[in-house]
Amino acid sequence: MNGRGDNAPRPDAEAPEITSPFPYRVNPHAEQAREHLAAWAREAGLVHRESARLRFDRADFGWFAALVYPSASARHLELMADWFAWLFLVDDQLDDGLFGRSQDQVGEVVGQLRAVLEGHGPRTARGSQLPTVVSSLADLWERTVADAPQGWPRRFIDHLEQCLSSAAEWEAGNRIGGLVPPEDTYIANRRHTGAIYVCMDLIEIVQPAEFPESVRGSREFTAALDAACNVVCWTNDVYSLAKERALGEVHNLVHVVEHHRGLSEAEALAHVRTAIDRETGLFLACERETLAAYPRWAEPLDRYLQGMRTWMRGNLDWSRRTKRYRTSAATGEERPEEYLEDRLTGADR
Repeated sequence: MNGRGDNAPRPDAEAPEITSPFPYRVNPHAEQAREHLAAWAREAGLVHRESARLRFDRADFGWFAALVYPSASARHLELMADWFAWLFLVDDQLDDGLFGRSQDQVGEVVGQLRAVLEGHGPRTARGSQLPTVVSSLADLWERTVADAPQGWPRRFIDHLEQCLSSAAEWEAGNRIGGLVPPEDTYIANRRHTGAIYVCMDLIEIVQPAEFPESVRGSREFTAALDAACNVVCWTNDVYSLAKERALGEVHNLVHVVEHHRGLSEAEALAHVRTAIDRETGLFLACERETLAAYPRWAEPLDRYLQGMRTWMRGNLDWSRRTKRYRTSAATGEERPEEYLEDRLTGADR
């Protein structure tokens, strides 16, 4: 189902006002993806406790995948939903729990994940004695590389490793040292810690868009990609601010701007919203430049750029409605010990 922006879900009254020039779209297989994800998360062992399952369900990662990959097939949409669940649950472990503050334990698990991605680890999740985050990645990876174009696995592995190492080393170091990172440093690292390069790579799994590495590494394409990633990450920061403040998290652009520029929270929010608008405009300009510079590759480039557009818009629509960043009168303020699963990273062993 496709539609113009006027048909999109409306944000809650208290939600920050962020707009997008891109149309609202949602994949017609959204409900199937939701049902599949609930079953896969249970079978893969990602979610066990009732409190964790309720929080997982409220996030609605199946719908998220349907918003950002609106043209994916039913099979690919299920795979994307599974990736989102895996990435967000790993992010929770790194951001909200003691695992993310234990660099030795993180290093061991990252090594096991790398072995899976490089083809030296288990090929299946079933029967593995490894942490659940590793065994479930084995299942994800086998299903993903079956449809990957040449050169894609190496690029994806590099981005996922940068994501995990930045979160495990850079973010953890800041937390341990009580540091609020400089604004420019935060912006550059946020695109890695937010796994957004990883998610943009997945565009090529759901809709093939092969073009030369010389084009991919060009100034025009790189600038368009970084602008789109910034829009996604900063939008997430706006909507997750309250939840992250409650946990004492400093890795949020609103907090970073407020801290270093001496602004109030309201002023910092306004600053970031303006920055999102500016970055969206930059993406549109770089998109035009990319297509004009490489007319021979216009068709695959346009597919990839359309994927960036749906990512920016879909992330906004999901962020407006997901309950991942909100508490309810029934549940109150969520505590990490209520939703983090020790067995996910092997902390229970």
